[in-house]
Amino acid sequence: MNKSALLGLMLALVLPLSAYLLLQSYSDNAVEMPRHYLMDTVVAKEVKGKLVSDTVWHKTANITLVNQLGDTVSLYDRPGKIIVADFFFTSCRGICPRLTSNMQTLQESFLRGGNTRKKLDSSIVQFISFTVDPEHDSVPVLKEYADRMGVNHDNWWMLTGDRKAIYDFAFNELKVDKFSEEPVPPDFVHTSRFVLLDKYYKVRGYYNGLDSASMLKLSRDIGLLLLEKDKTKKSRLFIQIQELGWLWLIIVVLVIFFVLIMQSRKKRENIVN
Repeated sequence: MNKSALLGLMLALVLPLSAYLLLQSYSDNAVEMPRHYLMDTVVAKEVKGKLVSDTVWHKTANITLVNQLGDTVSLYDRPGKIIVADFFFTSCRGICPRLTSNMQTLQESFLRGGNTRKKLDSSIVQFISFTVDPEHDSVPVLKEYADRMGVNHDNWWMLTGDRKAIYDFAFNELKVDKFSEEPVPPDFVHTSRFVLLDKYYKVRGYYNGLDSASMLKLSRDIGLLLLEKDKTKKSRLFIQIQELGWLWLIIVVLVIFFVLIMQSRKKRENIVN
């Protein structure tokens, strides 16, 4: 087998894979992912002889409360899911019903297509509404409110419990008063903000739950976070390539077989000549 034929064969195998990898890398880098908001610290470390800084983003602490069905649940009970959270109270006659209605509309957008019973895809997002009036908003009150507002209980918790724990969580973990144009009084968490957490419980966005444009951005950002790569793990593409190991083995064997046949043919031609 001459060098030109061998080179052509190798290019035929390598170029398609290289082009795919290049396009995959370009498409990933071309999308601007939702930013991180809450920084804990900056750590300096040495990488290949160079001093680089690494930002440590705040991971929201766990919290355990009771939902509208009377179940004791924790923030960390649904690992790997995007979380959308807000704050409300059932006796509110101002913004709360609109916030719940807009959250319900967002929840409806995750209905599985083609299902006549409109089954909710609860594997993607967990919606959480914290009552800021837990003394009044008992489990039965939350259940009645949820049913009246069309809440699907599969992936939406309306939580009640210790008032101090809820308020500490709002201000110390989600920091609903930060980056906000509206004042959020410390003695009563009355805010129109929706908070987006990624699957690592880190804040990735604040949104005005009363504004349609902001809600559209929230929906888009949820989709982007679902596609976000974990830099500590192998890329999905690399895993897929590994999973196709049998195919690559067959290709290698065929190439070797083809080369051996061509070499054997060339030897016979030399003997004849």
